[in-house]
Amino acid sequence: MSCSQQEKEVVTIIYYCDSSLELKHEICDLMKSDSGRIIIPNAFKKNKSIVAVCLGKVDILNKIGDRIIGAEYVA
Repeated sequence: MSCSQQEKEVVTIIYYCDSSLELKHEICDLMKSDSGRIIIPNAFKKNKSIVAVCLGKVDILNKIGDRIIGAEYVA
């Protein structure tokens, strides 16, 4: 398969930035390699640690840190 015939795939990438531990996600339309793997551009990967690449649009309901409770509220 030549580059002009590569397929695109909608994926959800879960990651955190190197400067923060806040878990983030982004929905992307990315190219697939000839072997079927998603090609994540180097510009996107810069200063990020990718946790997971999920097929399709994923609706994340809760992430780490979404429901942080102050110590004064913990019994």
